[in-house]
Amino acid sequence: MATKTTNPLQFIQQVRSEVSKVVWPTRREVLLTTGMVVAMAGLLAIFFSLVDWAIRSGLAGVLTFFG
Repeated sequence: MATKTTNPLQFIQQVRSEVSKVVWPTRREVLLTTGMVVAMAGLLAIFFSLVDWAIRSGLAGVLTFFG
């Protein structure tokens, strides 16, 4: 199995060619998606806090009932 080696100059040219194909997001897209991630993280934090509180309250209720 022979592997083709690429010299460093060809490698850099190939990398530059591939990077030029990348579609970079606009500032608006970055800010919008960042805002969405922060909002979802906040909503999930609230949700899991409520679930934790409900489980803790239910467990405390069960333990006081049987204890």
